[in-house]
Amino acid sequence: MGEPGNDAPEGEGRDGGDVIRTRGLTKRYRGGQLAVDRLDLAVPAGSVFGFLGPNGSGKTTTIRMLMGLIEPTAGSAHVLGQPVPRAARRVLPQVGALIEGPALYGFLSGRDNLLRLDAADPTADPRTRGTRVAAALDRVGLTAAAGKKARAYSLGMKQRLGLAAALLRPRRLLVLDEPTNGLDPQGMREIRALVRELASDGTTVFLSSHLLDEIEQVCTHAAVMAQGRLITQGAVADLAAGARGRLVVTTPDTGDAARVLKEQGAADVTAEEDRVTADPPDRDLAEVTAALVTAGVRVRGLTVERASLEDAFVALTGEGFDVAG
Repeated sequence: MGEPGNDAPEGEGRDGGDVIRTRGLTKRYRGGQLAVDRLDLAVPAGSVFGFLGPNGSGKTTTIRMLMGLIEPTAGSAHVLGQPVPRAARRVLPQVGALIEGPALYGFLSGRDNLLRLDAADPTADPRTRGTRVAAALDRVGLTAAAGKKARAYSLGMKQRLGLAAALLRPRRLLVLDEPTNGLDPQGMREIRALVRELASDGTTVFLSSHLLDEIEQVCTHAAVMAQGRLITQGAVADLAAGARGRLVVTTPDTGDAARVLKEQGAADVTAEEDRVTADPPDRDLAEVTAALVTAGVRVRGLTVERASLEDAFVALTGEGFDVAG
């Protein structure tokens, strides 16, 4: 007999509104390398979910398992309530994906690449193919370059064409692996705006990135990976709130201020032109202020800045991230 409350057909309502759910998902390669280690991931429906970690942290391996491209060594994964890879054929028509760069025919134009992809979809109506392709090209800003051969496209243009391919049909879930790779700053802004637009239309977007700036600007939720393990996950605002901010002392006496802060137990003390920053010590800031004044430091300001995602994630992983955006 099944447990109470588990009478729904497999995949329906079992993940509580999560479009992606993994339990103990593990991938160990033949050489013994543990790429993903017991991953428990929950991606809420309607979210823009940032999958964040340094390069080599297991993000792409996880995505390949979610898309049924490789088999997990252990554990389970459900996408849109269905088990993968077992039900991948039922699930994947509802999922748009851009993984490790798009696979393109270099001798065909951007438009012809999309026409060929659309023709390979047995559910696509051939009578509206041209309209679908034109709309997808327009959505990613490639209309003017649609007639150019794909081999002549820049890396950023190829990324856009891959996104257009993922958007040929309405999707419940869009999975993007480093979607702004190779784009210039303007292209990055356009892709981020597109992600927000898709989310506002009800599409859940799962976005893998090593760029903190990208996650902070577009994501509602995030998970942090390091060395194949999940470090934390949750709403982006909550993740940042969980980290301590930096203590900032504005003063012309930076040398003396830095010395006093170290004596008071502050860590990672950095002196700049007219201010000193540090990780706050575990004591009342009034005591720190009094110690600075007693030492003759002219304190013109003392505040604790709100923690950024960079503060939170570096504290969690012990590793730096590329924060350029």
